[in-house]
Amino acid sequence: MKCKIKDISINYEIIGNGKPIVMLHGYAADHRLMVGCMEPVFNSKNNYKRIYIDLPAMGKSSGAEWITNSDIMLDIVIDFINKIIPDENFLLAGESYGGYLSRGIIYKMKSRVDGVLLICPVIIANNKQRNVPEHVVLAKDNILLSKLTEDDAENFNSSIVVQSEKIYERYNNEVIAGIKIGDSEFLRNFKKNGYGFSFNVDNMNKKFNKPTLIMLGKQDSSVGYLDAWNILENFSRATFAVLDMAGHNLQIEQEELFKSLTNEWIMRVEEN
Repeated sequence: MKCKIKDISINYEIIGNGKPIVMLHGYAADHRLMVGCMEPVFNSKNNYKRIYIDLPAMGKSSGAEWITNSDIMLDIVIDFINKIIPDENFLLAGESYGGYLSRGIIYKMKSRVDGVLLICPVIIANNKQRNVPEHVVLAKDNILLSKLTEDDAENFNSSIVVQSEKIYERYNNEVIAGIKIGDSEFLRNFKKNGYGFSFNVDNMNKKFNKPTLIMLGKQDSSVGYLDAWNILENFSRATFAVLDMAGHNLQIEQEELFKSLTNEWIMRVEEN
């Protein structure tokens, strides 16, 4: 489906009916990343409307020259929410950059958010200022690597902490497939010039008091896990989980634990 925001077209998909939950993927990927990790949790639940968006210039959504920073990106997402689910409260799930935008939504319209799930969220926009561990592969699959091209093997080795054929297939179908169709020139320029908000998104004068789950990978060399501890006090109803044997793709590398923790978050939302 398509939604027009000013002169750009936002691609999105809705699955199910009921309580809306807005799904925001990470930078350069597309909505398939969130579909891949969230549908195994929600496809057995009949009362949730899952709204999967392709962020501007990612997936099948268009970009524009006037989208120069994350403040504007956030405004577009909020405009989208107001068009698709006007006047409704909703849940949020954001991965990586989507977790950064999710906190922006809470900052701007906290009263309409009934719960939030942050998966490997970007905490510090400037990657040179992040506290991250060195990349490590804890479970290597040399047989799989021998079947891949040199470039694919190098990419997989540099991104994934736990290797297997199933993890490779999911990583390729849910992450890499989206990256391949994004507007790479736009994304390079945006990342260089406008990736961070102009305001401190975590400087909230009132805590977010709805059920929250913050999941981080202990071996995440992209955003790390230590910086997230600094925002924990903003979320008075938060579970904070650091998963071993998991990097920036923890939803794939720790699939069962991810589903278990997410289901527990949903239970807390329903009891709230």
